[in-house]
Order: sequence, then structure tokens, then C-alpha cells
Amino acid sequence: MFNQLRKITRALRVATQEERELAYLNGSVDRIDLEYRQRQIDRGLFRNGY
Repeated sequence: MFNQLRKITRALRVATQEERELAYLNGSVDRIDLEYRQRQIDRGLFRNGY
């Protein structure tokens, strides 16, 4: 029973800012795209504020 509960809570957990940034960077297709994505993150793409 506890294993099922753990699986459900892991599935519903919200990703942290660092995890979202890493997933975004891992989605790059080449070096140019990676550098572009890094600049976007440096400019605040995943920050909570505006």
C-alpha cells in the first residue's frame, strides 16, 4: 500500500526550477541551440518573477 502511495506522490510532485532548466537544456539539438537555451535561462526564463 505504501509503495502505491509513494508512486502517486512522485507522479504528482512539481519539478523544481533546477530540474526544469536541466530538462530544457537536455532538449537542445545542437551546440548553437544549447547556447541559445543557456542564454534564455541566464535572462530569467524560469524565474518566478516577471
